[in-house]
Parts: sequence; structure tokens; C-alpha cells
Amino acid sequence: ETLKPETLKPFTFMLSKPITWLLSLSLFFFAGDRSAGWLLGKTVAGSQFRYSRMYDGRADAEVLLVGNSRGLAFYQPEMESLTGISTFNLSYNGMPADLAKVLMADYLEKYPSPKTILIDITLCDRPNKTLVAGFSTYQSYSHRLDTLIAGQSPDVWWGQKVSSLFRYNNEVFQRAVFYRDRSDKDWLIDRQIAPALAASVPLDTFPVSVQADLISDLAAAVSIARNAGHKVHLVIGPYYPGMVRDWKNLKTLKMAVEKSTGLEVTDFSQALSDPTDFGDLMHPNKQGAVHFAALLKAAFF
Repeated sequence: ETLKPETLKPFTFMLSKPITWLLSLSLFFFAGDRSAGWLLGKTVAGSQFRYSRMYDGRADAEVLLVGNSRGLAFYQPEMESLTGISTFNLSYNGMPADLAKVLMADYLEKYPSPKTILIDITLCDRPNKTLVAGFSTYQSYSHRLDTLIAGQSPDVWWGQKVSSLFRYNNEVFQRAVFYRDRSDKDWLIDRQIAPALAASVPLDTFPVSVQADLISDLAAAVSIARNAGHKVHLVIGPYYPGMVRDWKNLKTLKMAVEKSTGLEVTDFSQALSDPTDFGDLMHPNKQGAVHFAALLKAAFF
């Protein structure tokens, strides 16, 4: 039997009601996501964290410092005190050379002032897709960064397009919040190495690899800087005394970088002999960084 129109109306209402609720709920979450994302973006933009200052126009300096966690030993307070020269540090824990190349290009495009650039070549050690994806926090500021993330982590790239909040679900954002109202110039470990760790110093092995792609990225970054008239110095920062005695692969990395860039690498890997200058086997503490700054001044400034 054919249903009459008046019979169909209740069914139409019953079907449309959940659709209406679904659309309303979707609109609510969309508006909430965009509003919350806007607020978090404002937090990032106003932070004293280095990349916030860089993209916000607050990072002009005479010396640019670049590296992974070992680049944090380019201790800005002491370097500025010794030389009277302003510095800006692009380094981040685990930063690979492909990310450093992008950040360097963005910095030099915005700030043509650095007379000198110091780069610790151990950022050619290994790729770090997780960290690259974490820089989605700053993705909206940089086409280069957007392209790098899209190529290495397309799921993250699409995720932050769908959800504004997604781009802040990472450690980089947490750093920006931590340094919201404080300087990050002294971001460096401030402890002395534990005796048990010091006693385990390896003499024959070293977890550095020779990554051809990352060396090429470093060479490209060096070329960009030198073509723009900046003086570039490549270095290997200090390691705990005795750590590098037989590290053949560190020597291989040094030679590969020198061949690729055409620049000499100044090796400070064994320059600090006092064990109390280190927080662990790989990183000087603040005391060691102060001593390292004096070596850098004597060599380059």
C-alpha cells in the first residue's frame, strides 16, 4: 500500500533530527578547534622561545649558532660576554641537518646581519622525522618548513590542516610554553656527570653515522650562507675526555663534511680535559660551555 504524505512526515522528522545534531556537533567542534588553535598560536607567537622570536622579527644577531643538542654548548651568555657580540642559537635537541638547513634559510632571509655562522657538524649524525614533524608548531610561518614536513610526515601535514590543535601536539610547543616568559639563552644542562657514567667511557665505539643526504643538506646550507656573504665555521664540539680516542666514524664524518662543503672542520672534540666540565658523555655542562666559549673566541673572534 502506498504511504500518504501525511504518513511520511514523522519519518522525515525522525531522520533529519540526528543529522541536525551531527551537523551541529561538527560545527561546535570545528569552531572550538579553530578558537583553541588561535589561542595556542597567540601563545607561541608571544613566547621568548628562539623560533618564536625568529619568526616574529625579534632575533637579529651578529653571530648565528647552529647544531643539535651539542649546539646548545654554544653558550650564548658567555660568548656575548667575552666578545661583546650578539648571538642567536638555532640549535635543538636531535636537530638533523635537513631541518637546520630550512631554519637557516628562513633566518638569513629575514635577518641578513650575521657576520659569522658557527655550525656543529654532528647534526649530520642521523635523521629525525619526529622532530621535523614537531615543528608543525611553526609550520604556518614558513613555506620551506611546510614543504619539509609534507615530504617527511604527510600524515602530520594533513592532520594539522584538518585540526588547528594538532599542530601543537608536540614537544616543540611545550618548549614554547616553557619559555613563554623567560629567556632560553642558557638552555643547557647544569650538572656534573655521574661517577658511574664516567666510569663507563667507551673507547672503541661511537653512535655517529655518516648520512650522505644530511651531509648534502649541510653543504647546501653552507652554500646559501656563503653566497650571501656570511662567514661560516664548521666545528665538532667537546666530548667527555677519552670518548673520541678511537672513533674512526667521527673522523670519517669530518672528512666527508670537509669534502662536501670545501671548508675545514675545527675539531674541539678533545679540547676539554676536566671531567667536571661535562653533564654526560656527550654534552658539556655550563662550566664546560664557559671554557668552550673561550676556545671559540680564540679561534674565530
